[in-house]
Amino acid sequence: MIDQPENNPLLRVRSLKTYFSTRRGWLGRSVPVKAVDGVDLDVTRGQTVGLVGESGSGKTTVGRTVLRLIPAEAGEVTFDGEDLLGVSGSRMRQIRRRMQMIFQDPVSSLDPRMTVGGIVDEPLKVHMSLSRQQRRNRIGEMLERVGLADRYINRYPHEFSGGQRQRIGIARALATEPDFIVCDEPVSALDVSIQAQILNLLADLQKDMGLSYLFIAHNLAVVEHFADIVAVMYLGRIVEIASKHVILGGDGYKQLKHPYTHALIRSVPIADPTAERQHEQLPGEVPSPINPPRGCAFHPRCPLTRARAAEVGNGETMEITTRGETVRVCRACVEITPQLKPTGTDPAHKHACTLRQQDSKSDAPAQEA
Repeated sequence: MIDQPENNPLLRVRSLKTYFSTRRGWLGRSVPVKAVDGVDLDVTRGQTVGLVGESGSGKTTVGRTVLRLIPAEAGEVTFDGEDLLGVSGSRMRQIRRRMQMIFQDPVSSLDPRMTVGGIVDEPLKVHMSLSRQQRRNRIGEMLERVGLADRYINRYPHEFSGGQRQRIGIARALATEPDFIVCDEPVSALDVSIQAQILNLLADLQKDMGLSYLFIAHNLAVVEHFADIVAVMYLGRIVEIASKHVILGGDGYKQLKHPYTHALIRSVPIADPTAERQHEQLPGEVPSPINPPRGCAFHPRCPLTRARAAEVGNGETMEITTRGETVRVCRACVEITPQLKPTGTDPAHKHACTLRQQDSKSDAPAQEA
């Protein structure tokens, strides 16, 4: 990883919101689907930030909104000091030469009517002023860089395996020599042995070219192997972000702050029949982004707020109904929408848990005394 001052990230995202419209009721009233609802994120040069969470948490929408493939409802996206949400379409087209995407499905992301050469050549035609021979040389160079022979240039996508198709997609993303790439689950559709090849390829390319990645994934083992920073999303928000050693470390998860992160990490199976792990099965289901809960979106399922509510007086708690079940939770979790804030010991470790943040405030005077 290439070091860069934290106050000068390559990509800076603040309060990003992306809403979609849907119609409900017999009158067909339009209501917003809050796919991304206030995301803060930094990616420095040469760094890989892993974005994890359940399906439907908004990970892919964040990546596509950052590239302006989807319009943002509100917020700020700054790339190398330039506000992407405020630039014109022609300027954004110039910037896209430096920002590319590797898609999840290596089959549907490649045009079956185009040859490999045509696929890799397309971004060169759009973004770079090169002669036909220069483009031909660049295509051969990109194919070689991703481990494909130059003789494949006139073949079609259906003639390749899944891993080879993904290499073609990577070659297309690299063709314009970008600085930043959104990797949207680039190995989830591949066999395990092929996954390792693609991950090693991406790591080598990052080392050689100084690339920055926003790496979206479900597989936490892949994120642990590949990412430097891990951000955990839940219902359109990042609830915790820290180095991979904190989020995925083997210290019994004592450093984790948000209850959702704790439950997510502990749900990962261990490839050891003798190992024991106490799995946490969260009650209920992920709420709908059409009507997310007030305050902390995780409070209807949170084991921490339920446990705390049983210990404090009724004045600090309230009853809620979730999925037909009435439970008592801490009032602060319903009334306060928590923001990402750093922990006391590690400024790079941030979380958005109301109760943990209150604990930190109460501990601070005691430590000073």
